[in-house]
Amino acid sequence: MRTLLNAPKRFLSCTSISLALVAMVGCNTYSTATKKRLSHHSSTVAGQYIDQAGKRGHAGPEAQIGTYLDATAAAIATASSALAKNPAKAQALADYNFAVARIFEIVDTAGLQPWSAPVRCPGAKKEWLLSLKSNSHPEQNPANYQLMPADRYAFKGRLVVEQADKEGLGAALVAKSKVPDATKIDPFAQGKHVYYGITGLVDIQGSHATLRVQDPLSAETVVMQGRSYPLAANFTAPIALALAELKPRRRELGSLFKPDEFASGPRLARLQPYDPKKIPILCIHGLGDSQATWAPMIESLRADPVIRQNYQIWFFSYASGYPYPASAAFLRRQLDLINARYPDHKPIVVIGHSMGGMISRTLMTDSGMKLWYAIYEKPPAETPFAEETTRQFMKEALIFEHRPEISRVIYASPSHRGADMATTFFGRLGSKIIGGPKNLLKGDSSALDLAKPGSSGTHLKKMPNSIDFLDPENRFVKNLAELPLAPGIPYHTIIGDRGKGGNKDHTPPVSSDGIVPYWSSHLDGAQSEIIIPSGHWTNQHPQGIAEVNRILHLHLREGPQVITSR
Repeated sequence: MRTLLNAPKRFLSCTSISLALVAMVGCNTYSTATKKRLSHHSSTVAGQYIDQAGKRGHAGPEAQIGTYLDATAAAIATASSALAKNPAKAQALADYNFAVARIFEIVDTAGLQPWSAPVRCPGAKKEWLLSLKSNSHPEQNPANYQLMPADRYAFKGRLVVEQADKEGLGAALVAKSKVPDATKIDPFAQGKHVYYGITGLVDIQGSHATLRVQDPLSAETVVMQGRSYPLAANFTAPIALALAELKPRRRELGSLFKPDEFASGPRLARLQPYDPKKIPILCIHGLGDSQATWAPMIESLRADPVIRQNYQIWFFSYASGYPYPASAAFLRRQLDLINARYPDHKPIVVIGHSMGGMISRTLMTDSGMKLWYAIYEKPPAETPFAEETTRQFMKEALIFEHRPEISRVIYASPSHRGADMATTFFGRLGSKIIGGPKNLLKGDSSALDLAKPGSSGTHLKKMPNSIDFLDPENRFVKNLAELPLAPGIPYHTIIGDRGKGGNKDHTPPVSSDGIVPYWSSHLDGAQSEIIIPSGHWTNQHPQGIAEVNRILHLHLREGPQVITSR
């Protein structure tokens, strides 16, 4: 009795399958953000102005900004005249960055709009005219964003594993969108809410002070007063703040247990502005996860100047309770859309974790009619579906070609051949909890009624969900595993064994990451395969992240693969 009572809880914990994946992340908080009380100690002239500005809050925001502008002018003058690596220069840069951060903070909290008209800010010896160059493009219009200094926040949490700071000139800021839905402006934006890391600067010319922002993913240096400086940046803050405020874990569970409510959400999105010179990295999450699962990797990769100069991050998000052939079909539609929007994009590197690896596998495969005839007796045109839309969708899910825009694939804990855990009591329980996606085919049951009986002789009673597609005996899974991969696309595999080792075949003790066994993750012909002492989330393990970094550097050295167009 105790076992039965505890079964649902156990299903939702670490012993469940990624296949069931509440465990996958457990109950730990992804990220929390705490505002800090700031202090700045400096005996320089700029430091004295900073101290005065901190005490001038009662004089109004313009007066406070004016004193901080006095500090920026003094600091940049010192930095420009100091020798390289001189302690005075380092202090001057610290003074400048702190003062600039406070200026942007006051502009935001006071509701000032220097992009609309110059703001008069009285300083110690003169009145400053503060302005900010506006951009007519809505995606880059400062009026559409709240600009928050990164130094104001302290972050901690399960997915905040590295403080990826870059020293240099400028105040690291988080640009948070203020528009209700950023995807209405840009269909490939991060999501309804955008959090992006930028660097704030103040240019001083006489009594004119001009605020400007720079994208640290598009520039490594900045010129100020005729001298070049490394551009400062914080690559952790925007991700950590988004995780803390948006709380994606709620949506992840919803997309797993109530996929129909998230059916409108499959989309391919950019994590940064599009750059035709940079190689897209397309990250595909696994069952019960979301884009959030990539946070530790992105924080680490962006700390590498070679990576941030040569790659751009894209994501594919989907309702993970759906059967993954449907999600793969949605992805192919999204790739068609992004190819039309950005026809000049470079060939894509794909990283797929867990079920995301299974989706990635379809991008490297020409299915022919093998998968179709594993399910149906007759070809599509002769199969009497009740609705034409059902016929079209089943064709998209079961008949496909490899994608010529894919240049390399990295698999992290993929479940190519399923996992035995899907057939256990907890796996079957998970399948029942998720149920079948009722809205996927708009209520048309003919797709089930016309399907051939399974190996046990029984007919499908419901549309299979994501856990059903982790059954090693699933017809789609078995037949896809037998199909060859398209030639010319190199691929790599990262597999975890929790440090326990084990046998690579079905002989106990079986090598496993705790969710998926080695025999399911392994693919013959991989350019590299590495086994690391990790659980299922190899894409978050330091050794797994280091391996991805190595492969991305390798990709740059080898050059883009030439793929024959369809």
